[in-house]
Amino acid sequence: MSEIDRMSNPVKIDFVSDVACPWCAIGLASLERAIAAVGGDLQVELHFQPFELNPDMGPAGESIADHLGRKYGLSPAQLAQNGEALSQRGEALGFHFDLQKRDRIYNTFDAHRLLHWAGEVGAAEQHALKRALLQAYHGEGRNVSDRDTLIAIIASAGLEADEARRILETERFALEVRERERFYQQHGIQAVPSVIFNGRHLVQGGQPPETFEQVLRQLSGLAG
Repeated sequence: MSEIDRMSNPVKIDFVSDVACPWCAIGLASLERAIAAVGGDLQVELHFQPFELNPDMGPAGESIADHLGRKYGLSPAQLAQNGEALSQRGEALGFHFDLQKRDRIYNTFDAHRLLHWAGEVGAAEQHALKRALLQAYHGEGRNVSDRDTLIAIIASAGLEADEARRILETERFALEVRERERFYQQHGIQAVPSVIFNGRHLVQGGQPPETFEQVLRQLSGLAG
C-alpha cells in the first residue's frame, strides 16, 4: 500500500465500551499507545460507541463490592486481587485507578447521550470527553450519573456546558444511543471493550498496546 493510499484510506475504529468498565479504560489507554507507536503516517478515525453494563442501575447506584459479589460470585479477596491487577495495568499505561474512591457503580445512560452529542461536535471532542469521563469515574470516584457532575466534566473536556445541560434536561439523543446499543448487541457484542477495526476485525478486552499495534500495522500496510 502506497503512502497516498494510507492517507486516503484511514483505519476506522469503533470503540464499543461503557464508562463504568475499568477494562475499557485499560483498553483505550493501550489503543492510544498503539496509535502513537505506529506514528504519523497512520490515519485513524476513532469513534466511541455506547454499551451499558448495567442499564437498569438506579440513580443512587450500588456498592461495587455488593454488585460484583452478586453478579459474578466474587469474594472480597478476589475483588482485592482484581483491583490490584487493574491498578498495576493502569499505572503501566499512565492511567490511575483510585479504588478507594471508586466504590460504587452508577447508571451511565446520560453519559452516553453526551458522548453521542460530542461525537457530532467532532472526533477530538468525543475522545476528550471519553477520557475525562473515564478519569472522573475510575480515577476520582465521581458519580457519572449526577447531572451537575456531568456538566462539570463536560466543561473540563472543553465542550459547551450550557448545551450539555439542555441535552440532559430533555430526552435528546436517547433514541440514537439505544439504536446504537441494539445494533452492536444484534451483531454479537456482549462484552466490552470491543474494538472493531474497519467494521470487520474485532479485538476484545483490555489488550496490551502491542496487540492493537499489530492490527493497525496490518490494516494500514505499515511495516513493523
